[in-house]
Amino acid sequence: MLTRSGLAQERILISSLLNRGGIMIHRREFTVAGLSAAALAALHVAGAADEPSGVEPPRVGSANPEDRFEPCARTCSDCQRECDYCATHCADLLGKGEQHHLVTLMSCRDCAELCAAASRIVARHGSFADLFCQSCAEACLRCAKACEEHGKNDKVMLRCAEECRTCEKACRDMVASAGAVGRR
Repeated sequence: MLTRSGLAQERILISSLLNRGGIMIHRREFTVAGLSAAALAALHVAGAADEPSGVEPPRVGSANPEDRFEPCARTCSDCQRECDYCATHCADLLGKGEQHHLVTLMSCRDCAELCAAASRIVARHGSFADLFCQSCAEACLRCAKACEEHGKNDKVMLRCAEECRTCEKACRDMVASAGAVGRR
């Protein structure tokens, strides 16, 4: 603890440094530094700076095994990526002159868009999740048929068709479970 004479000596030292140009600090900078120090001290006292707050960060998914939303959202996202990949593959085939792949290119692109939208809506348990899943299931059914028809011996297209069938089932299961629970 400083005595009065100690404080007086400290003031004289600071004053002499300021007058000699050794330290130049303006009021605004002094205020910002002071407020910053006060905020850090408050955080330290509150314990926020040293340890976690004890609140768990939000988690994706549900621990409830009856929840169909999370598996459906993941399946839709997987299908969207597979359809995008297949659409690129079909564009390459179309560029090589295989004109019949225009049908699968278009169906894969549209299916990918519907799957992406369904994935986002379902993941957040949106009130229109059942509508998006119905549309996604129908799009997946059509895309799978197109890929199977035009790519009978093509591994990429058959993999897309398989992923679409999986997504269609997940969407139909989600819609059925949403109907059993009632409209949201």
